[in-house]
Amino acid sequence: MRTGARLPVVLRGYDRNQVDALLRRVSQALDGGPPISPDEVRGTRFDVVLRGYDNRAVDELLRECIRELQARAPIGERPGRSRAQPAWLINWIQNARFSGARMRSGYDVRDVDAFLDRVVAGLRGAAPPVTARDVRECAFRVVRLGPGYDEQEVDRFLVQLAGALER
Repeated sequence: MRTGARLPVVLRGYDRNQVDALLRRVSQALDGGPPISPDEVRGTRFDVVLRGYDNRAVDELLRECIRELQARAPIGERPGRSRAQPAWLINWIQNARFSGARMRSGYDVRDVDAFLDRVVAGLRGAAPPVTARDVRECAFRVVRLGPGYDEQEVDRFLVQLAGALER
């Protein structure tokens, strides 16, 4: 996260001490310290003073902070999410089965299983949540000999998983 030192100072802007204090609280919350809710950040108001931080720059930074706080919240607490969804997703992921690659190259079984375990841990709140973007950008080693999953099956599953995480 950007620091207050990088925010532009203008003739009339938000009180720098107030902004820095809020950014410290957000940073601590993102590092596992005392929590702060996105609504609390959204509701914070700053005094306008001489030689303060540029209002637009602070507002944009706070929008980024809110997005980050929402992304790190357990999936059931994110806006527009039902509380039943994580359990369903966890069950769906754990019951996924992929065909072996047989005589073709395939994705390394350990890589795929480890990634899906990470997704489940994020849904349970035991690890940082995995986003739909993370799913789309994941990459696995390809094995030619040894245990490997059918690449097309895994790719189709990951497209569905990314869609489920977005909803």
